[in-house]
Amino acid sequence: MAEQAGTMADAGDTGARGLDAQIAPSYVHEAHHGRPASWVASAVVIIGFIVGGIALPIGPTWWLFWTGVGIVVLGAIIGAAVHIFDDWY
Repeated sequence: MAEQAGTMADAGDTGARGLDAQIAPSYVHEAHHGRPASWVASAVVIIGFIVGGIALPIGPTWWLFWTGVGIVVLGAIIGAAVHIFDDWY
């Protein structure tokens, strides 16, 4: 233990982030994962939620709500068809 403490003391001032700032790899923001088809499927689901969400406070307008539900189901089918869960890597 005494040898380890001496080694860390010899490292000098490590700053606010400690030793990680000197020895760890830098963290770079990576691009968003996913294929365009997966983004389209996600966008269709989000549009369905928006349509269904707008239908409730303006009435409720049930035909518009169920149209939103249908759009969400369509987006889920598209997501399954393009294997959207394979984009997680």
